[in-house]
Amino acid sequence: MILPVIAYGDPVLRKTGDKINADYPGLEQLIEDMFETMYSSHGIGLAAPQIGRAIRLFIVDSSQIDAEENNTIGIKQVFINAEILERYGPKEEVEEGCLSIPFVRENVLRPSKVHIRYYDRHFVEHEEVFDEMNARVIQHEYDHTEGIMFTDLVKPLRKRLIKKKLIQISKGAVNPSYKMKYPLASKVR
Repeated sequence: MILPVIAYGDPVLRKTGDKINADYPGLEQLIEDMFETMYSSHGIGLAAPQIGRAIRLFIVDSSQIDAEENNTIGIKQVFINAEILERYGPKEEVEEGCLSIPFVRENVLRPSKVHIRYYDRHFVEHEEVFDEMNARVIQHEYDHTEGIMFTDLVKPLRKRLIKKKLIQISKGAVNPSYKMKYPLASKVR
């Protein structure tokens, strides 16, 4: 089922997600719904807070990105109760966007590698290092489970310049091609 994406301004996007266990109610269906929602919204990652659940769950499918252009092999993975152990490598400034903040794209400086421990959808524990675009997408989605938005990481001047756009998004004054729930407009469209 395609779920509405929660728009910027909703308090759930600022909460630190709770850890879950293997018997979390409806977990497998939730994961399937998240993938369906992400694909229908043309995203490459989606975190549970973005669909209104303040839990430590996010999904990534960077295999949709042109591998030749980004010099990396994409991944399709579920991350549950993820913990970033280390962020390292050269910092790179790359333009990011977010399904919860449609029509806003800004440059964000992030380390090029991430060492992360997480559980997959079958609750098998993994500890891996990801780099390049995979590391960027993982860090972006992980930040959602920490209550951090990519706009928090942009330079102060750029933050001031996009403030009005963010307010318009929270009021529902944007119309992306996917279903959204707007906190200040009390509507889904």
